[in-house]
Order: sequence, then structure tokens, then C-alpha cells
Amino acid sequence: MGCPTIAHLKTVIRRFPCGKALVNCLPSPMPLLATDPSQPEPAAKKTAAHPAAHDPGATEARTLLPGGDSAAFSTDARERELLLSHLARLRPAVIKPANGSIKYPYCIPGGFYEQQWDWDGFFIGSHLAARTPPQPQYLKYWVLNVLESTLPDGDVAACISPDGPRTSHASLRLKPFLAQGAELEARLLDDYTWIEEHYERIARIATRRESTHFIKDYGLYVWEDAMQSGADNNPAIGNDTAAVKAVAACDINAFLYREYLALARLAGHLGRHDEQTLYSAKAAALRQAMDDHLWDAKAESYWNLHVGTHQWCQRISYSNFVPLWAGMVPPARATAMLRRYLWNDEHMLTPFGLRSLSRQDPEYNNSNMIIPYSNWQGPVWPIANYFYFVGLMNHGFHGEASELVRRLTKLYLRDIEYCGSLHENYCAETGAPLAPSAAQSKHGLEGGFIGWNLLLQDMIEMLGGRPNLLELRA
Repeated sequence: MGCPTIAHLKTVIRRFPCGKALVNCLPSPMPLLATDPSQPEPAAKKTAAHPAAHDPGATEARTLLPGGDSAAFSTDARERELLLSHLARLRPAVIKPANGSIKYPYCIPGGFYEQQWDWDGFFIGSHLAARTPPQPQYLKYWVLNVLESTLPDGDVAACISPDGPRTSHASLRLKPFLAQGAELEARLLDDYTWIEEHYERIARIATRRESTHFIKDYGLYVWEDAMQSGADNNPAIGNDTAAVKAVAACDINAFLYREYLALARLAGHLGRHDEQTLYSAKAAALRQAMDDHLWDAKAESYWNLHVGTHQWCQRISYSNFVPLWAGMVPPARATAMLRRYLWNDEHMLTPFGLRSLSRQDPEYNNSNMIIPYSNWQGPVWPIANYFYFVGLMNHGFHGEASELVRRLTKLYLRDIEYCGSLHENYCAETGAPLAPSAAQSKHGLEGGFIGWNLLLQDMIEMLGGRPNLLELRA
């Protein structure tokens, strides 16, 4: 079932005790700000007029917002401070002491999830590393817990519990973030001594897909299925058991591009210069392969590629935009994608953030589900919005990035007022919180998902001038 409308929710809630108070927690409609991509851009804003159009490093501020006045869309300072105070209150809940088979302190998403998860742990750790005082040690603990949980076949489970690695779902395996976590921790502390002891194992795990998920004809990597990607039911990948390892996706190749860059940096600091050169070359080759095989010049988008049929999966999904976060997209292409698809209410833009799947997609929905899959077929996911935000910032769209933060701030504050915490995703049509609901939680609690939602604070800080700590440039 899709998400209810605001009017319906208010009608139902008023029937209950304290219902009138809860009604105030529900979002109010906000005007959409998307530019109609079919309309010509004013001459002063043509891509050719910007140095970034021919200089990959240029980030001259640009805008898709009407009038181009980004200051008019800045987050209210009082709302921002209120949000930051709530995040400070919620943050300690994501940190757990060593327990059972998890040998080092670890970070959890919270609520429905009480284990160490792969990309959750990486992004939570990166958030903690940027606090005052910095806490990069949680990235090191995350890496060490991964290394302690290697499976007999050399792979690593995506989820590690105190009882041991979760192996019940064959495709739930570590996503490509291990080298990035190790590099970020070592860089922030300027201490590579612990890396030297573990480098070979880190490199072996980070490159293990070269023998299992690399398609030589294309020079690209494939996911096992959508579940393995973390965007559990992403229709741009799919979960067809008869078509595993079938899709060379934008996200896995962007993640591995960054893994190779991180490995190159680690190798360089350890004096392994031949390996530094090797990993740098692999990153460059992967970037070129994506440009050669995944870019559709007519549609102005990167698409996932079905390696069996040799056809693009022309679905406008969150995963198409991950290369913009990874810093591997030429400026002109990024501008086209952002204008035509991302900052466009016909596709990804909503009053509550940005969708995980275009509203034009035949499978677009906002169903509240968490088992067997979390829903990535439309709802607003804060982690996806973090990727979008960095992509906007990378390419000079600071006004849109600021407006995105404003919308997410309001979304968070409404959820916190409603349940005291946050959810992993939200209805793109109403802003209503989805999973995990009280009915879905074994504790019977609404929300409680904190984890990588904390990255909204990092977005606020980056708008204020703080560097992006996760930036990796070739």
C-alpha cells in the first residue's frame, strides 16, 4: 500500500487522544522549485560560460533555482540549531561496546538494526570522525571488526552480530568501502602504522571482486543482485535469481573507483610505489570504462548495463547519481543529469528531499516495507540524499544543496517531534515516516533509525565551508 495523504493522516489521527497535537507533527506542503528542463537556459547561465565546463576541478557556483538567489533558500538558523541539538542527543545511541564475536567497539544504525553493517558502519564512522573532538577511531574499529570476520572463502558478510557474521543471505556481502575507511582514519590521524600490519588483508578483501564480479569485455563490475547493492529492491538492478551478476551498475563501479584510489593512497604512504601506480591505473581504467559503456549522450545520463543483453537499464534510480558523489563525472555531464533528472519534480525532486526512484518509473511506490526488502523504489532516503548533496556541491550547485538541506531539516524535525527519533526512509509524496514502524520493530518502538541519518549534520557543515572529508581525487 502506498503512503497516505496528509489530509487523510490528519483525519485519522484526530480521532485519538492527543491527536490534535500529533497533527502538528505532520509535514505541510512546500512549493517545488524545479526548473522545467524543456525551457532554454538564460544566456548568462549556459554551461559553456562556466570554466567548470572544461576544467574538471572547477566548482564555480551555479544554480537551477528560479532567480538564482540561493540565500533566499537557506535553512532557518533556529531550525538548524534545534536539529543539531537533537542529533547530539541521538548520536550516542549508535555506539556500542565490543560484544561477543565483535571484538572492537562498533556502530549500529539503531532501532530495527543492532548489528555492525558494512556501509552503515563506514558512513557512521565518517560522521564521528568529523565531530569535535574528532573520533576517527570508530573507522579503525570498523575495519578491524571486518578483518576479524572474514569467512572461510575469503569474503566478508555485510552484517556482523555478536553471535558472528550473518551468512543466511548469500548475496549479503561486504560492499566496497573497506580501503576507504582505513585510508580516512589513517589520514585524519596521520598514523599509518596500524595499516602496515593489515594492509595485505585490506587489499585482498578490497580487490576480491576482480576474480568473481569483473566483466572483462566491459572492464566493469557487477553486483550479485540488488540486495547486495544495499538498495535492496532497486529495479535498475533487480533480484531475479536467474540473472545474478548480470548488471554492471553505476554505484558498484563508483564505489570500487574510490576503493582503488584509497588503496593507491595507502600504498603510497607505505612506500609500495609499484602498487600505488597499479591501483591508480585501475581507478583510471574503471572511470574510462564507465564513460565508454554507461554514458548515454542522448538521454544525458549514466545507466546501469545488463551485460547479458548488452542493453542499458534505462531506469532513473538513485544508483545513476552515485558517480557524481564519487567525483568521477565530467562537469558538463553532471550538469545535464542534475538539471534534467535530479532537480526536477517530474523525476526525483519532492518537497521533502529527493526520491530514490523517478516518479515516472512504472515501479515507483512508497510502500512501507522492511522485510524482505527495504524500499528503494521511491521513498526519500537520507543516505541517498547525502550522495545527491555531495554531487550538487561537487559541481557548484550550492543553492540547490542548501535548499535540499532545508527540506531535510524540516523533515527530520517533524519526525523527531513525532517519535523522538528518525526513520530510515520517508514517503516522497507526504513526508510521512515509513520504516521502521512500531509494528515492524521487535521492540515495538517507532523509528529509532539514527545511523547514517547523522550525515545531515555533515551536509550543514559543508555548506558552512567545512571540507568534505571523504573526498578522494585521482
